Amino acid sequence: MKTAITELFGIQHPIIQGGMHYVGFAELAAAVSNAGGLGIITGLTQKTPELLAKEIARCRDLTNKPFGVNLTFLPSFTAPPYPEYIAAIREGGVKIVETAGRSPEQYMPALKAAGIKVIHKCTSVRHSLKAEKIGCDAVSVDGFECGGHPGEDDIPNMILLPRAADELKIPFVASGGMADGRSLVASLAMGADGINMGTRFVATKEAPVHENVKRALVEATELDTRLVMRALRNTERVLKNKGVDRLVEIEREKGRGLKIEDILDQVAGVYPKVMVDGEMDAGAWSCGMVVGLINDIPTVQELIDRVMTEAEQIIRQRLTGFLDGVVAKVPARAVA
Repeated sequence: MKTAITELFGIQHPIIQGGMHYVGFAELAAAVSNAGGLGIITGLTQKTPELLAKEIARCRDLTNKPFGVNLTFLPSFTAPPYPEYIAAIREGGVKIVETAGRSPEQYMPALKAAGIKVIHKCTSVRHSLKAEKIGCDAVSVDGFECGGHPGEDDIPNMILLPRAADELKIPFVASGGMADGRSLVASLAMGADGINMGTRFVATKEAPVHENVKRALVEATELDTRLVMRALRNTERVLKNKGVDRLVEIEREKGRGLKIEDILDQVAGVYPKVMVDGEMDAGAWSCGMVVGLINDIPTVQELIDRVMTEAEQIIRQRLTGFLDGVVAKVPARAVA
């Protein structure tokens, strides 16, 4: 399948594995790239630029296909050394960067000077247009369904994607709620040029996370995520657990007076406890509503092949059947 995204990044399938904290390591990124998608190493999971350089080199040993690095620009008292991280990316020969969080505008000259293509994650049309204006090559449009930070507008992808298609001139992928061939076809129909899958890739054999995490995703339903930190205007969608229950209780008690200090135990240092140690009740960790569509733990290759096969069946059989006046049967689905 060729789209503006496959052409832009030199990949076979219009499927991107978004950056995820303590998930986006070399083995997952390489597996996605080897399967024809675009794998992404999560830059700030690596504590230093030197460690990122080693992770990039490790990924190069595992794949000869294109892969990228995620850089999330966060508000912080002590900002990470972003110029040094960018230097590690440049020196590692990586030509694709997924940016997220705050605007990457101040770092665009350095990225562009290195010949790096930038795809910025946005939760609104206005932010997508700003990304286009500052020179981003593509955007990842993140609907309200997504895991992590969905912004504060609460616009789901059924509305957000067509709005983005109406306004943007650069290509974009749909992010949030993406799990299978149906997700891909629906996104293409609404104007996107591909999909970004995050949570779905966590439940794969190559994802370097504790088996407890994968089992939790398979067992959860679309009713099992919670929105936290709304009072701080830092909304995050996370998987319900005992730590999150405690966080929600504190938020109710504090109301509009909530401060980040009140919930530090539930949000700080949680990812290594969950992803590495398998402590599922440690606190808040990002998870999308798409968890309701996750029912197995395939290899990355099996997952991507399944997405593409199902997408082709839907387009060639079901949708074309409607145009031909045939009552098209829904193709038999593999487990998602």
